[in-house]
Amino acid sequence: MKFNLFIFTSLMITAATVFGQSLKETVTDIDGNVYHTVKIGTQVWLTENLKTTRYRNGKPVPNITDEAEWGNLTTGAYCDHSNTLENSGTYGKLYNFYAVSNPGNLCPQGWHVPTDAEWTLLATYLGGENVAGGKMKEAGLIHWQGPNTGATNESSFTALPGGLRNKNGSFYNSIGSYGGWWSSSEYTYDNKVAILRYMGNYDAGIYSKKDAKAFGLSVRCMKD
Repeated sequence: MKFNLFIFTSLMITAATVFGQSLKETVTDIDGNVYHTVKIGTQVWLTENLKTTRYRNGKPVPNITDEAEWGNLTTGAYCDHSNTLENSGTYGKLYNFYAVSNPGNLCPQGWHVPTDAEWTLLATYLGGENVAGGKMKEAGLIHWQGPNTGATNESSFTALPGGLRNKNGSFYNSIGSYGGWWSSSEYTYDNKVAILRYMGNYDAGIYSKKDAKAFGLSVRCMKD
């Protein structure tokens, strides 16, 4: 029985490194938060969602807790989901797109918020958007709600369901069931809209969507 368990564990470890090569390199943001890295195809990504409260240039990103104030913003802001700091410790903070596009830069030096095309390259490498989410999601039900369809984390990307903040400032009960990440790409035909990627607990995909810049979403940085 112990021998079989050892074989099963070894197979799981092997499967988890098929697409992603975990690197010894760590990255520290301006607030001192430390992130691990993984190489997936030709790209290198952080394996955690961003937690910074300051831009790379040292200027603070305002923490907006009030719903109405958040909904009326046209400048950068962040929040903790449900305005609960403990949520950010696990899932990272939520940022509006105005923070993503701020010239002060959210990501650490040498890193950037990926474009929509860079997200597409990642999904394509992992087999296409209909299955790539499963290969990116953390496996099991510690952070994702069941059934966490297709989740293997073969890429070692370790996507977590950090939820979202609505464009009107309200919070959906979405931690555990939904993960959404900004790209740095704006929608050409509407200056209030940008492009994001999302995945859920009932699906193995990661999909592209155009939505209001006022939404609060996770940010995952990619190496320059």
